[in-house]
Amino acid sequence: MGLAAAIRAKDEDAMLRERRCIVSGETLPEDRLVRFVVSPDGEVVPDIGAILPGRGIWVEASAKALAAALKKNLFARAAKAQVKVAADIAANVERQLVARMQADLGMARRSGQLLLGFDTVTGEIKSQSAPALLIEASDGAADGKRKVFAAAHARGLKIETIECLTSRELGVAVGRENVIHAALKSGRLQERLRFDGKRLSGFRSVPSAAPESDE
Repeated sequence: MGLAAAIRAKDEDAMLRERRCIVSGETLPEDRLVRFVVSPDGEVVPDIGAILPGRGIWVEASAKALAAALKKNLFARAAKAQVKVAADIAANVERQLVARMQADLGMARRSGQLLLGFDTVTGEIKSQSAPALLIEASDGAADGKRKVFAAAHARGLKIETIECLTSRELGVAVGRENVIHAALKSGRLQERLRFDGKRLSGFRSVPSAAPESDE
């Protein structure tokens, strides 16, 4: 198996696994957690892709959970050793999640899987091949978002939505300015972005314009 295939297989496995958060003690799916490992020099480092060697230490994906882990010295307790933890570790995790999502968006753009712009996204929703994932800028106008969601609702579609990236962050990812509306077709990149989007949302409080589920 090649490296790319091995990474894809690992990602697929991660979407099915659950781990125990050292802060709450809850067993959670990995799309709500971040893995950390202790480096050879005793520093706790984020392992966003869950690929680094060593015993994994899992924390719920939120600044609040990480703050509690630092305050209660839970990383040292989990590692059963003295460790060093950077004070800005939550911000570091957030930056890494954004960078990983931007890389995947860029790849989706180059491979033709990414749709950009209000007219293109709503047109795809109204077509026979609706997108599998909507990406709405967190700082985009609520009215525009509601129109996108209304188009999906009119077709009886409940399309999962990410609203944790800013228009600038989306623009950097795809080489455009002020990207507000985007969508992805079903596939590996869509699953990865959904996975990381849920984790990044734990670090960012973003009011959603998506309608509440009827369920």
